[in-house]
Amino acid sequence: MPTGGDYDLIVVGFGAAGAAAAIEAADRGARVLVLDRGHGGGATALSGGIIYAGAGTPEQRAGGYEDSVEEMRAYLRAEVGDAVSDETLTRFCEQSPAMIEWLKAQGVEFRGGPVSSYKTSYPTDDFYLYYSGNEKAHPYGGYARPAPRGHRVLAPGMSSGRVLFEHLHRSARSKGVEIVPLARVHDLIKDDQGRVTGIRYRAVPTDSAAARKYSTLTKLTGKVGTWLPGVVKGAVARAEEIWTEAAVPGHAHAGAVVLAAGGFVYNREWMQEFAPQFMKISPLGTPGDDGGGIALGLAAGGTADKMGNVTAWRFLAPPSAFLEGLTVGADGRRIANEDLYGATHGNVLMREFGGRGWAIYDASTWKKVRRQIRGQTHVFQRLQLLYLFTLGHKKAATIEGIAAQNGIDPAGLRRTFDEYRSGITSGAGDPAHKTSELCPPMQTGPFYSINISADSSMFFPIPGLTLGGLVVDENTGEVVHRDGGVVPGLYAAGRNAVGICSNSYVSGLSLSDCIFSGRRAAAHAAQRLGFGSVHRDAD
Repeated sequence: MPTGGDYDLIVVGFGAAGAAAAIEAADRGARVLVLDRGHGGGATALSGGIIYAGAGTPEQRAGGYEDSVEEMRAYLRAEVGDAVSDETLTRFCEQSPAMIEWLKAQGVEFRGGPVSSYKTSYPTDDFYLYYSGNEKAHPYGGYARPAPRGHRVLAPGMSSGRVLFEHLHRSARSKGVEIVPLARVHDLIKDDQGRVTGIRYRAVPTDSAAARKYSTLTKLTGKVGTWLPGVVKGAVARAEEIWTEAAVPGHAHAGAVVLAAGGFVYNREWMQEFAPQFMKISPLGTPGDDGGGIALGLAAGGTADKMGNVTAWRFLAPPSAFLEGLTVGADGRRIANEDLYGATHGNVLMREFGGRGWAIYDASTWKKVRRQIRGQTHVFQRLQLLYLFTLGHKKAATIEGIAAQNGIDPAGLRRTFDEYRSGITSGAGDPAHKTSELCPPMQTGPFYSINISADSSMFFPIPGLTLGGLVVDENTGEVVHRDGGVVPGLYAAGRNAVGICSNSYVSGLSLSDCIFSGRRAAAHAAQRLGFGSVHRDAD
């Protein structure tokens, strides 16, 4: 464990953003030190391993899909809003194909080809390219020509995120990046001119028994903690005790520091302060997503924005027939068109309906869902479906009956169903503008309901993560100082910073932003320190 060592760049956090920064700087000749609360990976390793990319990637062309910078930008403009400038969004889209090639150079594999014929939140192993956002859904389908931009890392099941990070980790190691695991940075060192020149931290020695115990507990609780946090609460607390008792102090110096330590969904005080309506969601990530990196930037003079923006994932599909029902709130009103991406639909549920809602199906649609399970789902999805088809649903002969069973306003629900049926039978279409292929007449009883509320069940949670962070100079990644200018020597990337996905999330956009912003920060820091340019698209 280095103490007082000198480096060119120090990276705090070793997920996708931290790894991208470390690799970029090392490629330019910089000596890099990375510190991570665990053994690396963070939320990236727990993710589905989707990279949002377009503008004509080889994988898109292999499937026969046309895309361009203009089409990708037009769609993302509707998702991104004011999170970044037009210039930054254009640069992100222009660099998108090269980002995929950069990942391939680190050993990451992708596969092009056709996409699934059905809408899904995560494709089976038959498909590695898909429509991962709202490209085809109202109103987004009218903004740009739809194209599949969800590039899933080639790996079986839900291991794509882990495999993505393994490649990035291996690449960083091969380039000489020094990594200190089980480390928590608690202070930034500044010189007399206010430039950030290093860090102070505590870490558990990797050759200790405590490190082995801590690592075992965190590996056992990682994925489970995302979906069933209550089940692993005790183990997480015990791991924290082990770290606290065994950690020893250290410090290191460098020409610049990049903060890439994730969001703050595990910081309950911040969640209550900035996003109280999202307190009931299941934290997506690791306990390291506690806002520590953001806090370091604020203490150094930085400022934060978009802190109330949280993505909450209420995925209905797969199976795709789950999108054919109607989602309603307690007053019986329609939540939104069900073919929206799960985080977009979930945002409406959380913000406009207080996190309370139900999905309702008629008998024929319920049977259709069951028929699709084998062909459209992974094993991990079937475990959740087992709950939904046993304890996790209610049944009634009539619309009023299903309303009574769930505490939904019966008059409101009847009105929603009548308006929907009228639109379908008259040919006018769904009043909520759901695509016609997902609009059955919903006439056949009995009716079934699933509680899609944020607190419906520990077996059917709404996972989510925070999207806000430190404000950065969009050309360099430097942390903006609250009094003007930037904090010299300090950068932020990934979910430590406001970025491409800080207003709206679709699958793969956060990971892509991590790569984009991590490389941007490292490229500028390395150039300022006198190291040469390696990748023009990162400049």
